Amino acid sequence: MGNKDSNSTIENHVSEIERKLWEYRQEGFRVFASSSFQSHSIPMLHILSRIDNSIPVYFLETGFHFPETIKFKNRIAQMFGIQVISVHSPVPKTSQRDPMGNLLFTSDPDTCCHLNKVLPLEPVLMSHDIWISGVRKDQTAFRSKLKAEAKGAHGTLRYHPMLNWTAREIWDYQKMHNLPLHPLESEGYLSIGCMPCTRKYEVIGDSDGRNSRWSGMAKTECGIHTELTK
Repeated sequence: MGNKDSNSTIENHVSEIERKLWEYRQEGFRVFASSSFQSHSIPMLHILSRIDNSIPVYFLETGFHFPETIKFKNRIAQMFGIQVISVHSPVPKTSQRDPMGNLLFTSDPDTCCHLNKVLPLEPVLMSHDIWISGVRKDQTAFRSKLKAEAKGAHGTLRYHPMLNWTAREIWDYQKMHNLPLHPLESEGYLSIGCMPCTRKYEVIGDSDGRNSRWSGMAKTECGIHTELTK
């Protein structure tokens, strides 16, 4: 696909997002977005900020993030003029340990993700109608089966505006608008989550960013999409 064709496709994508957000506003829905603030997350936040920067963006502060991620989140919030709200687990870290006394990410990452990502998001879902998430079909097998709109937990409707975007279109949009990249990307991190469960892609010998999360495990999702989607 040539650059001109790519730009045209991107414009169509953006127009569809504008139409959908206008529709939600007309219905009086309470809308929020969530973001992990990775490089590929920034185009969606940029688009939302240009359409309606009053939409709150929730960040799941697990307590295990890279310091670079926190700084990048703050930089993007200021640059785009968006309201970023950090939410935390209701379960203290002292209670997030296995029988051996080790933090759960060492022995039970599924439960760790549930406590630090799923639980903090549930009150947010209860107070909103529409959840905007930047998942894409080309990221995981689970996400490839999602639709643009899907029923979510607690009576919410999930909206996936970036679902049909390709990695190339994300890159083209970043270049088109000169958007900043997560500082760890240049160091070999293609998919960035919590520090204990994220590896550089060259360490595990492949170029699939998602495989650098939970290295050596079948796990590819943190749970907020699998557990909070109906």
